[in-house]
Amino acid sequence: MGSLTRYLCRRLLAAVPLLVGATLIAFLLGVAAPGDPAREALGMSGVREPTEQELQAMREQLGLHRPLAVQYGLWLIKAAQGDLGVSYITKEPVAKELLRRLPHTLALAIGAVLIAAMTGIPLGIWMAARRNRWEDHLGRTVALLLVSVPGFWLAILFILLFSETWGLLPTSGFGGWRELLMPSAVLASGTGAVLMRLSRAAMLEVMSQNYMLTAKAKGLGELGVLIGHGLKNMLIPVVTVLGSSFGGIVGGAVIVEVIFAIPGIGRYAVEAIYRRDYPVIQGYVLFTSIVYVLFNLLVDLVYTWVQPQIRLGGAVR
Repeated sequence: MGSLTRYLCRRLLAAVPLLVGATLIAFLLGVAAPGDPAREALGMSGVREPTEQELQAMREQLGLHRPLAVQYGLWLIKAAQGDLGVSYITKEPVAKELLRRLPHTLALAIGAVLIAAMTGIPLGIWMAARRNRWEDHLGRTVALLLVSVPGFWLAILFILLFSETWGLLPTSGFGGWRELLMPSAVLASGTGAVLMRLSRAAMLEVMSQNYMLTAKAKGLGELGVLIGHGLKNMLIPVVTVLGSSFGGIVGGAVIVEVIFAIPGIGRYAVEAIYRRDYPVIQGYVLFTSIVYVLFNLLVDLVYTWVQPQIRLGGAVR
């Protein structure tokens, strides 16, 4: 077994307690929330108020009469086999519904990451190149504003400007790139601002290294030195934040999906929270936790490409 395979196995095993803890917290929060899943399930018919006998029968049918530890343990065993249970409300398999909605959320998250990377990294490098000039001060001010502005407020502002006032983009729905542009930009705003500041700081540190000064002394242009010698060496912290942000973007897409009416897994989870649909909530938490762990593993693999001298499990050569 190679060093890379051993490393991945260690990271996956270390992530198991994290995933179990996340599902346990989600389960306990669902139990502590007010409401009755059995009443919600019976109320879907909308005909009349269910009787106590009907409620008790529905609780037994859903397994809610069992002790909490038994409920959680049975669900966890099934989840390990790929079975996330059945929604109390829709009676559809949770795993099937999550997989059906996942492409919508992934498209939104990937678009947000691309926008954040294509704007934040170049602007951060540009700010470093124009250090302490008006361009640098302006960039830092914009980054601070983007980090401070709530996502829902920015989403409403975008809708008012780009949809209602200028008529450039649709207000909601899921289809082509035009429907994804606004929600992806809203999701990318905070991450892009962090990347701007981080890229600036990383490039300033790289610019002070001897090899950068030597490249300048050889007569290379400023742009050639920054791109050819500085870019790859400042990417380690940037890649770390970008990879970690992807999991956060997937989880943080909830508000954006609700505002822009995107049928993703975040909106599915919000509807489940309102109805106390335990299997959906648990499945969502487990699903997003797995996505977060997998993308952090991907970031670790990217390290070996960005810095070939890094050896997993060994010393730097």
